[in-house]
Amino acid sequence: MNEEYYRKFVTLGLLFALAILVFSMLKPVLLSAVLGILFSFMFMPVYKWMNKFIKQKTVSALIICILLIVLILLPFWFFTPIVIDQSIQIYTVVQKADFITPLKAFFPKFFASEKFSAEVGSILYSFTTNAVNYAVNEFSSIILNAPTLIMQLFVVLFTLFFMLRDQDEFLSYLESLLPFSESVQKKLFQKTKDITASVIFGTIIMGGLQGILTGIGFFIFGVPNALLMTLLAIIVGILPIVGTSIIWIPIVVYLFVSGNNISGIGVLIFGLASAGLDNLLKPIIVSQRSEMHPSLILFGIVGGFFLFGALGFLLGPLILAYLLIIVEVYRNKSSDGFFMQHPVSK
Repeated sequence: MNEEYYRKFVTLGLLFALAILVFSMLKPVLLSAVLGILFSFMFMPVYKWMNKFIKQKTVSALIICILLIVLILLPFWFFTPIVIDQSIQIYTVVQKADFITPLKAFFPKFFASEKFSAEVGSILYSFTTNAVNYAVNEFSSIILNAPTLIMQLFVVLFTLFFMLRDQDEFLSYLESLLPFSESVQKKLFQKTKDITASVIFGTIIMGGLQGILTGIGFFIFGVPNALLMTLLAIIVGILPIVGTSIIWIPIVVYLFVSGNNISGIGVLIFGLASAGLDNLLKPIIVSQRSEMHPSLILFGIVGGFFLFGALGFLLGPLILAYLLIIVEVYRNKSSDGFFMQHPVSK
């Protein structure tokens, strides 16, 4: 008995030690591998459609990887220098900007005190300067860390290729590891698929489309540094509750204050259209799928950003979602949960 106990203890100890070593070894590329898995989920419909005609899993997966390279590298190659240049231009403008005069024109009573106005102006100046500095440093670091990013991209593509080609084998192996009954496994996989699609397409993709639509208005009506503003609109468009309005409303105010009334009206129309896009397309995208409470998505995005950086916008909500899936499976109720709901059940 003691010998058997000793063997189990040594085996568990070795497994634990090896698990720590493997985690430490893979930690630098772990996020890239996870991103590759998520990309495989996004591109799986395209892969299946393509494979109907090609009928070669390896070739179809390879074409998807090449497509992803084009979608990532071409915008990076063309837009990064422009965004850095526009960030520097904004930084230069911020150094000379008068934040208080426009605010006094719109809220004269609120900014009647000169001391209060000066303090608010100092806060806005400091915030804007720090934000622009952060943006410039981030884009500059992308260029400086290009060799590392290329290696990370290789891991993403490697993971994407094998997850597309060998998805069935991977899922079968994963099922063999789960300590659940077949019915619970089926429910778990279906909920995971639904909530992943809901977060990726209903939140991330929808937010990106709203930001792009807002950016089209910036370009059409000649907003200064339109590319950088569009990029910011895409980022904040992903955030639930916040949305693209935090970008286009100040720009509309700036255009009206500077006398560009036609441009202001045009950007306002595109901004309102981007806000309405959520109500128009999201029910179609999220239909028949589980949906997370918006507050949890917001917490997941913000917390994920602090923990994982830019990838946190995607990983944060998904990690929270997968925790909720386990809770819902454990709860085993037919009714909707508070944090996770199914649209068709209402």
